[in-house]
Amino acid sequence: MASNQPTQSVATQTPQNYSFPRNRLRLTQRDPTKTPLVLVACGSFSPITYLHMRMFVMAADFVRFNTQFELMGGYLSPVADSYKKVGLVAAEHRLRMCELAVQQDSNWLMVDPWEAIQPDYMPTALVLDHFDHEINEVLGGAERPDGTRVPVKISLLAGADLIGTMSTPGVWSEEDLDHILRRYGTFIVERSGTDMEEALAHLQTWRDQIYVIPQLLQNDISSTKIRLFLKRGLSVQYLIPAPVVEYIEQNGLFEQHGPHEDDGTSSVNEKGKSKSAEGSSQESSAVADSGSKS
Repeated sequence: MASNQPTQSVATQTPQNYSFPRNRLRLTQRDPTKTPLVLVACGSFSPITYLHMRMFVMAADFVRFNTQFELMGGYLSPVADSYKKVGLVAAEHRLRMCELAVQQDSNWLMVDPWEAIQPDYMPTALVLDHFDHEINEVLGGAERPDGTRVPVKISLLAGADLIGTMSTPGVWSEEDLDHILRRYGTFIVERSGTDMEEALAHLQTWRDQIYVIPQLLQNDISSTKIRLFLKRGLSVQYLIPAPVVEYIEQNGLFEQHGPHEDDGTSSVNEKGKSKSAEGSSQESSAVADSGSKS
């Protein structure tokens, strides 16, 4: 059962008053034979779409039917403003949109503002370390039915293009890549057009830590397309959660953008890179948004 800890809006938090969200995090296991798991999606979420949320649902089904993990919760971790990506609105807006989306349409997803409120860019490896610290060190991991406690596995949830960037030399630092895949692993949502076999061939060292989730129904909704619709005055109803549509209209977001729009979730691929690779030209759009950094 998730804790009943009251929470303030994540959009109002600062590094000084930050509080790790745990109101929907289940800390008691139901099946002691399985390993507790928490999924983390890092991205721009500018704005969040139904595909971002659908990723978690696909992952939950995959975990339940194909692994020995027990899913305890899921987190959206929006990137900080210092990431300076095209189409990236202020963190306070992205946090609030994510919060509105999960409040209405999920009972197990949460939004963690820690990464978004940092003054500097945070590599994905450090973001995952943050979740590991909060859940396993501060909260003590998960409790089994017999009262014993075990560590929760933290894992990155991302789109298929992430694997492409990870298998491309020079995009990620070897240190960060090894840290993420060896310690945490990743669940990748498949996308048509991505050669998964070729990408995985370059990552054999960590193959047992990479889980590929089939996307049985193709969905190409992306943050980029949503922004372009809004810029042109077109409706995005039923493409993103209704409260998010209302919030965008109330705050006049995405009305004007530069000519070089790209997918807001590509950060799953890029944002996760190390500082040294930040300037790399390897840009792609994680599962067209459902990747992560979106």
